[in-house]
Amino acid sequence: MRKIRIRNRLFPVVYLWLAAIATVSLAALPAFTPTGNQINDSFIQSKKWLEGRVYYDHRITLYCGASFNAEKTICLPEGFTASRFESRVNRVEWEHVVPAENFGRTFTEWRTGDPDCYDIKGNSFKGRKCAEKANKEYRYMQSDMYNLYPAIGAVNAARLNYNFTQFQEDTPSSFGSCLMKIQDRKVEPPPRARGVIGRTYLYFEDSYPRYRMSKSQRQLMEAWDKQYPVTEWECIRAYRIEKIQKNENKRVKKPCLDNGLWPQEE
Repeated sequence: MRKIRIRNRLFPVVYLWLAAIATVSLAALPAFTPTGNQINDSFIQSKKWLEGRVYYDHRITLYCGASFNAEKTICLPEGFTASRFESRVNRVEWEHVVPAENFGRTFTEWRTGDPDCYDIKGNSFKGRKCAEKANKEYRYMQSDMYNLYPAIGAVNAARLNYNFTQFQEDTPSSFGSCLMKIQDRKVEPPPRARGVIGRTYLYFEDSYPRYRMSKSQRQLMEAWDKQYPVTEWECIRAYRIEKIQKNENKRVKKPCLDNGLWPQEE
């Protein structure tokens, strides 16, 4: 009986000791929260800011290097061709380099819908429209300006949500003189865009805990990041977005600072 009473007296002490350790351990863990866009949840507003406050003096598309004016009319590069989406050839669109569907499907509203997602006829809906309506976190991700780039509308339409890759050298271009190649639901971008794409994907994974690349996709993005260094315009663009969106893109900012390309003031 004596031994039993000792164990009964010790049990609360041991329990409290283990609970204290668990509390300290949990408190020591860093909070894993998004470090991306937490300012603007309007995709429309992001496009307006990009047009008026970021690209106002560098109206050049990401993939094909096409120029466009303040009315968003494209001046196509010589030799550019498009066999599809001809109605979108002469206009600029803002492309999600990390496709909205790729991160959107991590939201239940996109996959299965939400009680708030009903149209005026009472029919339920899901997908992008539901995620945009019912989830603010999705809207922040969708509106992140670091992930938005100007593209010829036909190129944006053809790219869809396909992942990037590298094909054999003899794979033909899908757009004539613009070396954007789309085949078997994969896309190889022109060399001029690869470093930008790599750093954008790496930034997005750094910034949003719910988004994760496959191992092979991450390796490709890391390779492009190293192979194609930051340009002066990429640094100016990141500087301007940081001033508006209030968060850093360290994947761009650090190499810009290291190479003396980060603007001091505008």
